[in-house]
Amino acid sequence: MRISARVQNTAPVKNSAGQHHVTVQTNDQARTLTIPPKATGLGSSANGGELLFLALATCYCNDIYREAAKRGISVEQAEVEVSGDFGAEGGPASNIAYRARVTAQGSEADIRELMIQTDRVAEIQNTLRVATPVTLREVEVVTR
Repeated sequence: MRISARVQNTAPVKNSAGQHHVTVQTNDQARTLTIPPKATGLGSSANGGELLFLALATCYCNDIYREAAKRGISVEQAEVEVSGDFGAEGGPASNIAYRARVTAQGSEADIRELMIQTDRVAEIQNTLRVATPVTLREVEVVTR
């Protein structure tokens, strides 16, 4: 499964004064997300840390439903909250933790095991846990 995030048609994210366009794509299915630009200046109204934590929460939430289906558990609702700390500019996040609440039909023990197993297989959580390298592959400069 190949995943990308981009802005406009040429890049996953495209930002200029008063505009912020975001497209995400898995395989051949692209979707536009609405993330407003900053009210003043350049950039997105959501910062990268918020989006990173949203990715963690979304991954766990989606995986709960996937893993529940494998077990025949009917999940009615999943709530996930991720928090952590960012220090100085350029520094990595620390103290990242999340909490989850699942409302489902089944025994407490089965639902608890579902939640623990989902944490074990959540791809975004596991990506951060192994400190996957991120490489700036290319830069392109346009002068005016």
